[in-house]
Amino acid sequence: MHKRIEEIYWLRAYGCVAVFLFHLLDHVNQRVDNLATDLMRLPLVLGTPIFLFISVFVFAMRYDKAVPPGFLAQRVKYVMLPYLVYGFIYSTAEWVNLYVTGEPVSFIANAVEYFIFAGWHGYFLIIAMQFYVAYWLFTRWRLWRFNPVPWLWLSCLVSMAYWGTAYWLEVELPGYLLWIAPLGWIYLFFLALALVRYYPFESETQVPDQPAWMRYLSHPVWLGLWVCLLIMASIAGWLQFSSKEVWVIPLFVLFTLVAMRYLKNYPAPGWVRYINRYSFGIYLAHPMFFAITDVLIVPFNLPVAAYVLLLIIIGASGSIMLNKVANTTTTGAMLFGKRLKA
Repeated sequence: MHKRIEEIYWLRAYGCVAVFLFHLLDHVNQRVDNLATDLMRLPLVLGTPIFLFISVFVFAMRYDKAVPPGFLAQRVKYVMLPYLVYGFIYSTAEWVNLYVTGEPVSFIANAVEYFIFAGWHGYFLIIAMQFYVAYWLFTRWRLWRFNPVPWLWLSCLVSMAYWGTAYWLEVELPGYLLWIAPLGWIYLFFLALALVRYYPFESETQVPDQPAWMRYLSHPVWLGLWVCLLIMASIAGWLQFSSKEVWVIPLFVLFTLVAMRYLKNYPAPGWVRYINRYSFGIYLAHPMFFAITDVLIVPFNLPVAAYVLLLIIIGASGSIMLNKVANTTTTGAMLFGKRLKA
């Protein structure tokens, strides 16, 4: 990479916290479910798209027109191995839970649901792996010769059409197969390529001037207007809150344009870099520690505020400690999620 991209530190920390809090609200909604908790989800739906956007942006900045030998093998090692390890942990825990609650299922059938149908929150790793293959093909076929901007607009329409059509037709597939199809996320791939193409390096590198639309849409007013419309739609009860919604695509594009423009000159402080270091481990492990918290508090009738505080403390500290221990060895890092460099 040409230099440390401060914006990415901010975005990765935001994405990590967003995913963490989105899943925390799933637990809170079992006790409190109202308009306030719905509105809390609005900024949190960006978590998964941020992770996927960064996965392309960073490699495009670092490798540009050619990836090193063994690129895909490294990605399989550090992305798919955690998918298998955590998939086994979560699928086994669910199998035991179903048995204990009197709804036993076949261990194999349950494992297929998790591993083959990606029926757990690690589905994003399958999408990321598809993006890594796509970027490998992008460099191999020298597609960097073409301007990604027209493809960005087309991909936005494709992704919006994909989610809109799927929900309109009420398509139901096993597990999260509907979610891992690349058509719903392809806009993130081309958004990353477009922003790398016009990234304002402070060096002798010749970078094309940013197109007018990029400067125009990166003004916060457009993001603010879209958020206001979404709030009104939320109050009217028209929105479903998920990263897999049509309205998330313009929200994410506007949010990212604003973030990349205004965070460039703000070095990430220590706490942001700390979250970055453990973000992958937190992504993977926090639901496990949320579940442990739920088991621990069964004998107690805790108020909601205390319950939320416990979820945050145990979910965050447990995930970080697990990742610290795992990263004491290379094998542990491969299996449980590699800690990122600060």
